[in-house]
Amino acid sequence: MCRNIKTLFNFEPPATDEEIRNASVQFVRKLSGFNAPSKINQVAFDRAVEDIAAAATTLIASLVTTAGPRDRETEAARARARSTERFGTS
Repeated sequence: MCRNIKTLFNFEPPATDEEIRNASVQFVRKLSGFNAPSKINQVAFDRAVEDIAAAATTLIASLVTTAGPRDRETEAARARARSTERFGTS
């Protein structure tokens, strides 16, 4: 599950609210062990996602770097190359 959580800091254009929320959902899924929570746990699950998304947004906005922003396409190509090296081609 957590392989879907991607680095969100220092990209141009910056991470969107949707990307931050998606990473937060993956994090809560990992912590809770639920892919989809039961009805009784839905409120707690959703609250945790929102809390983590807010914390992640604050963190990303607070971080400082002297490095130039990374390019999403370049990073995606590197990830595909690592995956091919690790798993081979199908």
